[in-house]
Amino acid sequence: MAVVEMTPAAAAELDRLSNPVHGRVLKLFARLEKWPNVSGAKPLRGKLIGHFRMRTGDYRVQFQVAGDVVTVAKIGHRDGFYGE
Repeated sequence: MAVVEMTPAAAAELDRLSNPVHGRVLKLFARLEKWPNVSGAKPLRGKLIGHFRMRTGDYRVQFQVAGDVVTVAKIGHRDGFYGE
């Protein structure tokens, strides 16, 4: 079992989501607690190497894994999600 943590920026992004999307993202967090036995996580490339992403509809959750700690770094709509 892993511990899921959020950066302050990710927590703020989560608070701004609509209720239906907020609930779906929380379900992703529950799945991430079972890391590494998680389906749907994709490793990112380029300058985001070392990060992973999971999706729920048009929204993405970007995270890193260090041992048994999963740190959610970013939550947002797919448009422009990887641009920063």
